[in-house]
Amino acid sequence: MKLLRWREQRPNTDPGEVALHARNVRFDWADTPLHWMSAEPIASHLINALNLLLPEGERMFCAAYSEALPYVKDEKLREAMLGFIGQESMHAETHDKVLHEVLAANGIDPQPYVRQAEFLFRKTLGPISAEGVAQRQVMVERLAFIACLEHFFAYLGDWVLNADLEKFGADPRVADLFRWHGAEEVEHRHVAHDVAVYFGAGYMRRAAIMMIVFPIFLTLVVRGTKYMVHQDPALPDMGYPRLMTRVFGSMWRGALPGVPSLLWSAASTFKPGYDPENVGSTAQAVAYLAKSPAAQAVAS
Repeated sequence: MKLLRWREQRPNTDPGEVALHARNVRFDWADTPLHWMSAEPIASHLINALNLLLPEGERMFCAAYSEALPYVKDEKLREAMLGFIGQESMHAETHDKVLHEVLAANGIDPQPYVRQAEFLFRKTLGPISAEGVAQRQVMVERLAFIACLEHFFAYLGDWVLNADLEKFGADPRVADLFRWHGAEEVEHRHVAHDVAVYFGAGYMRRAAIMMIVFPIFLTLVVRGTKYMVHQDPALPDMGYPRLMTRVFGSMWRGALPGVPSLLWSAASTFKPGYDPENVGSTAQAVAYLAKSPAAQAVAS
C-alpha cells in the first residue's frame, strides 16, 4: 500500500520529451554528518558507497559517448547524447566533492576503494587498442553495459524521489543530492537504451550483459558498504553475514530499496519490447528539479 501511495503523489501531466541540459547546483557540505540518515547508519553507508562508485562510472560514460558521437548521424539522438554527457559530467564533479568534503572530513579515507573503481571503469571497461570491426564491437559492448547500468540508476532515481527518507532523520542536503541526481537519471533514462539500440546492441546482447551487470553492481555496492562500515569508528566491524542482516533490516523499514523490487526491475529488462520510459515519471523528475534547493541556491 505504501508503494501505491507514493505513486499517487506523482504529477499526472506528462510534459513529453524534454531537452536535456546540465543544471548548475550548489551544496554546502559544512558539518554534514557521516550517518546522514541518523536512524539508519548502515543504509547511510550503503548509499554513501554509491558516492565511491559514481564519479568513475560517470566519467567512463562520458568518455564512451564522446567516442561514439562521431558515428551518430541522427541529430535528435546526438542532442540527447550531448545533454546526457553534460548531466553526467556534473554528477561526477558533484559526487567528487562529497568524497573530499564529507567523507574525508568525517575521517573516512575513500582512496583504496576509489582505486578499485578506477581500475574497473578505466581499465576493464575503458577503450582498448584495436582497429576496425574489433574496435567498434568493443565500443558497442561498452554502450550496452552503460544501458544496463542506466536502467538501475533510473530505478534508483525513481525510488529516491518517492522514498520518505525524512522519517529516518535524513540530512536535507544529502537527500537533495541524491534526489537531484535521481531526477536527472529519470529524465534521461531513455538515452542509454536508445544509443545501445542505435549501435546494434540487440535483445540477446543486452540480456546477456544484464546477467553480468546486475550481480556485479550489487556486489560492488555491498563491498563498498562493508568498506565504509570498516572505516567508521562509530560502528563495529562486521562480516558480510551480519552486515547483510542489517542491510535487509533497512530494506524492510524502507530506508533502502527492497529485494523484490530490485529483482522485478532487473527482470523487466528481459521483457521483449522493454522500454525504459516505463521506469519513473518525467513529470515528477522535472517537478523536483524545478524546486531542488541545490539548484535554487545557484539561481538565487
